[in-house]
Amino acid sequence: MIVEERDYTLKPGKLAIFVETYRDYGLQLQLDYLGTFHGYFTTEIGELNHVIAWWSFSSLDDRQLRRAKMLSDPRWQAYLALVGDLLQLQTTRILSPVSFSPLR
Repeated sequence: MIVEERDYTLKPGKLAIFVETYRDYGLQLQLDYLGTFHGYFTTEIGELNHVIAWWSFSSLDDRQLRRAKMLSDPRWQAYLALVGDLLQLQTTRILSPVSFSPLR
């Protein structure tokens, strides 16, 4: 099992609209295509204007297959067009839980 952590840095003042747009247009599509959804988080202390998403997959191959299917969906492409101008930076990390992690 792997956990994908996506950290989106939003342009100042765009966090709320990004979260609302994801809730209304992006979340259900991702639930339909991706692995297990662990959470969607915002920051209030430290670096601001961040949204972090956690999804888990059985393997990197599983992740790649699921994301490829989602990317080919025209509804996902339409969603990306809605949020593209809100983003400043995106960072993606693949996390591997250790043996005693509650998420395994």
